[in-house]
Amino acid sequence: MSEPFLGELKLASFNFPPKGWAQCNGQLLPINQNQALFALLGTTYGGDGRQTFALPNLQGRAPLHRGNGVVLGQIAGAETVTLNSSQLPTHTHTLTASADIANASVPGGALPAAKPRGGMNRYAPDGNDTVMGASSLNPIGGSQPHQNMQPYTVLMWIIAMQGIFPSQN
Repeated sequence: MSEPFLGELKLASFNFPPKGWAQCNGQLLPINQNQALFALLGTTYGGDGRQTFALPNLQGRAPLHRGNGVVLGQIAGAETVTLNSSQLPTHTHTLTASADIANASVPGGALPAAKPRGGMNRYAPDGNDTVMGASSLNPIGGSQPHQNMQPYTVLMWIIAMQGIFPSQN
């Protein structure tokens, strides 16, 4: 294997970084012990720029090429998301009813119907702007976050801590 460029990233299918490489898990490094790598990365991925700088953190993240408003070192996205009603597609819920007299006590396969003699009105008549009874339609959902991750296979990102200092041209 040829010598890597300093700061080069690779994927590893084993669970340790080989000699001269480190995991891309965002760890802070001292500048005075890694001056060449600091010259390449600066504080793009973190650190104070006086004593420390950080390696990229690719734990649970997918890499993305810079451009179109996305800058080097930018972190975005979320592993879980909780949707609210403004994020749902515009849609309507309709309720169909029958003018026939109700003759069933269970709603399965049936429609709301006119009250039987001595029964109770559960719904307002068609064309009336009265609000439907609160017990007629129940809200659903629990406002709990859901998974927001694409299918994945876990590998380990590593960064070359030693190697050839890359020239620009």
